[in-house]
Amino acid sequence: MHTETLIEKMKQTQVSDFYTSEGLHIYFKDKITNDEVDPEKVISKVESILPHHLRSEVEMIIVGDFPEFFQNGFNAFYEGGTVHVTNEQDSNEDMFDDIIHEFAHSLEEPHGYHIYGDGKVKDEFLRKRDALHSVLWKNGYKTPKAFFSNTEYDKEFDLYLLQNVGYDKLQNYAAGIFLTTYAPTSLREYFATGFTEFFLNPDGHNYMKKVSPQLYKKLFELYSEEGLDV
Repeated sequence: MHTETLIEKMKQTQVSDFYTSEGLHIYFKDKITNDEVDPEKVISKVESILPHHLRSEVEMIIVGDFPEFFQNGFNAFYEGGTVHVTNEQDSNEDMFDDIIHEFAHSLEEPHGYHIYGDGKVKDEFLRKRDALHSVLWKNGYKTPKAFFSNTEYDKEFDLYLLQNVGYDKLQNYAAGIFLTTYAPTSLREYFATGFTEFFLNPDGHNYMKKVSPQLYKKLFELYSEEGLDV
């Protein structure tokens, strides 16, 4: 076989199944479309940045194309101990972001009471929703305040921010209120985006502490295992 042919064959071949040294199962349902993305480096970084007690709920990561991505516009989702992440990734950083975000959602069941039980994160989230509503109203987006009061995920609200306002404008309107443009979507996304920022941007902790103090407090407690039953 010619060398060139062998190289091309190697490019088309991808590890379909491997375990990390800590026992995390990685399975490739579909090949990653971007050859520059190195999933082993991504997973290694996940395990090096997240403490073990924040990874204990996830047993498996499946990389591939799933109907949920097309139906909901998601890049990843968590279900029953498994993170499902799209095989269409722009970079290692994008894949890392997707996976860390879903690890955050994996913690909501075992640590939900600690995160949400005292209502402080919810109250902070709703105050921010009110502030965002006021900013949008002043800029011509005249929607009822009640539209901003539901803490659960609402596809209509998600599409309103994405299509009616647009994330490019929302980035300016939400600056100093929310950490990211996706954070206003729901209470659970407020937590998950904060979790992602906490680990992806450690240099930004002072800003997070200023903008979202209650959320930061919960994230620090999760990170340090303070008061957790683990």
